[in-house]
Amino acid sequence: MSYDRDALIELLRTESLQVGEFTLASGKKASYYLDCRNLTLHPQGANLIAAGMLEVMQSSGTLPDAVGGMAIGADPITASIVTIAGQHNLPLKGFMVRKEPKDHGTGKQVEGPVQPGQHVVIVEDVITSGGSAIKAVEAARKFGLVVDRVIAIIDRLAGGEEAFREQGLELTTLTTIRDFGIEPE
Repeated sequence: MSYDRDALIELLRTESLQVGEFTLASGKKASYYLDCRNLTLHPQGANLIAAGMLEVMQSSGTLPDAVGGMAIGADPITASIVTIAGQHNLPLKGFMVRKEPKDHGTGKQVEGPVQPGQHVVIVEDVITSGGSAIKAVEAARKFGLVVDRVIAIIDRLAGGEEAFREQGLELTTLTTIRDFGIEPE
């Protein structure tokens, strides 16, 4: 399980980064777009992301009970991490957060083998304002999970880190837009 940051940056550059005029989920205009699904669903990308995020979690000394985040973006990240963890006999489970609680069955918003009181890490692909991941944090906390931190693939350096700090959380990212010579807009 070796993490190669340079290989991740190169894959982000070739598979995810697009230059042009784009409208972000926040409604803001941007001169570049990071389509991280092209990376999280890529065989080498999925492995590099999982290895990098596992390395971040293990460096803190204590592995959380589970990882997860907002569906659909965090789902392939979670699956990759859990798969790599399982291959190394690490007891790390996964969960997903629905945008809204189900209106049938058990009515859950947080799905997976997690229980209130467990420590978890929220994973995300791209951090801009942090809005999507903060919704996942809020839903996880409402469920009773203890959110230790947020880990993402890339930070657009657009206020997300400050938003997490206001939530009492540390944000760690594997890369930032500066790794591509891009300054915050």
